[in-house]
Amino acid sequence: MTKAKTSLSAAVVAGALVAAGIAAAPDANASPQRRAIARTAPAWVAKADSLGRAPASGRSDFRVYLAPRGGLEALKAAVAQVADPASATYRHFLTAAQYHNRYDATTGAVAQVRSFLRGYHLSVTSVEAHHRYLAVRGTNAAVEKAFGVSMKRFHHKGRVVQTNTTAVTVPAGIAGLVTTVKGLDTSPHRIAHQHTRPAAAPSAGYRNGRPCSRSYGQVAATYQADYKTPLPEFMGQTLPYSVCGYTGPQYRAAYEGNSALDGTGVTVAITDAYASPTIVGDASRYAARHGDGSYAPGQLTQVKDPTAYNRQRDCNPSGWYGEETLDVEAVHAMAPGANIRYYASPSCYDNDFLDTLARVVDENQASLVSNSWSDLEANTSADSVAAYEQVFLQGAIQGIGFLFSSGDNGDELAHTAIKQVDYPASDPYVTAVGGTADAINAAGQFDFQTGWGTDKHSLSADGTSWAPVGYLYGAGGGTSGLFNRPAYQDGVVPARYGSGRAVPDVGLDADPTTGMLIGQTQLFTTGKAYGEFRIGGTSLASPLFAGMSALTEQQAGSRVGFLNPTIYAHAGTKAFADVRGQAPDAGNVRADYANGENASGGLLYSVRTFNDDSSLKVRRGWDDVTGVGSPRPGWLTSVSK
Repeated sequence: MTKAKTSLSAAVVAGALVAAGIAAAPDANASPQRRAIARTAPAWVAKADSLGRAPASGRSDFRVYLAPRGGLEALKAAVAQVADPASATYRHFLTAAQYHNRYDATTGAVAQVRSFLRGYHLSVTSVEAHHRYLAVRGTNAAVEKAFGVSMKRFHHKGRVVQTNTTAVTVPAGIAGLVTTVKGLDTSPHRIAHQHTRPAAAPSAGYRNGRPCSRSYGQVAATYQADYKTPLPEFMGQTLPYSVCGYTGPQYRAAYEGNSALDGTGVTVAITDAYASPTIVGDASRYAARHGDGSYAPGQLTQVKDPTAYNRQRDCNPSGWYGEETLDVEAVHAMAPGANIRYYASPSCYDNDFLDTLARVVDENQASLVSNSWSDLEANTSADSVAAYEQVFLQGAIQGIGFLFSSGDNGDELAHTAIKQVDYPASDPYVTAVGGTADAINAAGQFDFQTGWGTDKHSLSADGTSWAPVGYLYGAGGGTSGLFNRPAYQDGVVPARYGSGRAVPDVGLDADPTTGMLIGQTQLFTTGKAYGEFRIGGTSLASPLFAGMSALTEQQAGSRVGFLNPTIYAHAGTKAFADVRGQAPDAGNVRADYANGENASGGLLYSVRTFNDDSSLKVRRGWDDVTGVGSPRPGWLTSVSK
């Protein structure tokens, strides 16, 4: 495999936002006196049912995002230099204070934009502390006059929404000060977490069914739990029972080679919505039971503001509690000495996550940020991309690496009828973490790794055969429809994947059949209690890689920053194992409690296959399931001091 270029081109994103209205054509209202603001024309309006003009007296609440001082392209160029080993500023990261002093929009710029808005009777209700955006309110009539747009109503995403139908225009004198206008489109934009476990009924709690294996292949699935009723072979094979769930010592042995490094001195941030009220006790209890080491005072902290929580009915906070538990326990499993700083978004909606990520980079306490959530590229608005991108660029120049789960629905075809990847995982300035199915034996070594992709076959009523159910889930991947291929992927990603940003970058365990055992206080039919269960999804893969990369930073003695240039520079080396396709076993047999809690309601048996990820395939070299491959101990020493 040819190594990638080690520099991160300053044009990584230039010209890349070309689909779904990301790069907006000049608006008809633009003139020598006015200019269109790119990324402000929704792409979906042509396919939606129009309900006519929005009421002139209707209210719009939106944000006007300001460009960094010196312009967005100058910031991108600086990020390219700090990521280029040939540059004099390589890994010379800025502090948050230095970033703000150098790149925050000036008070003069704020005043100019505010004056423009007020001139059209739009009220600036607040200015973000570091001048990222102005929060604005006004009537639709005022919006139309100020921005040269028409505000219309549509049926979209199951709701009646209003939006501008063409790109926003502003006076030429301030066009260079505005990055985007976000919120004129009122379509709901909820973020989904990416962990996968069975739905439990009738309670919300869940426990693993038995039998299961403590290490891969320990228990052969020849009989049901009564040890009298035989199970049929699958494709001529006797398969093992699925693992009960791997623990930290097993992952550390397989991935890290039981390195003496433990992440001490490195802080990993995690972002999810809301905050589990039992995380401290759950994480401590789990670590003590499974050999991950106790938490030192202050090692695990939550940054939260419960008074700001909102939209709980839409977002299901309890589901996010499980995501937080998985993320925290997975990071600690891979890096028992690292600090973990959990940031709670006030909801699962876009603006709240944007503000939470901005807080992460402004506080600048973490050098790695694991994010186990995403949305479809088709659902991603152009203005959101612009807003997220500015946060990722600030993080990159401060030496912060962002990791995002690549998704749990393969190529998304079965889920959405369109092949696509997820965003923000597809952004060129983040690391997309895909998924594997891991066979870790009793000695803590890989018997094999293959791609995560699962077809389900249920035990027939007479118990003599396996009846196909169909595709369940698999690691997200493919080629972005929003972004061109960044320079760091050149020479590594084969031409057959096209010219777009290729997803994912790396792959780690994500298959729920071979997933991680976690411990969480849950609501069972008998009441709240601590319980342990196996879980998977690329929500597992992202914090596993974040924890492992904390060891890389510990060894390097400094921040590494944006990880992708280093990842692709080490493609084909001992830093990554090239994950191959066919496994010795077609899959595993899984026993699930019918009621989700215990055997009183009976057990349900199924075969969960390996490496059946929609149209995505594990191949030699880079592939759209596992990226460059799965990290190994060589990743820990990939960055020189």
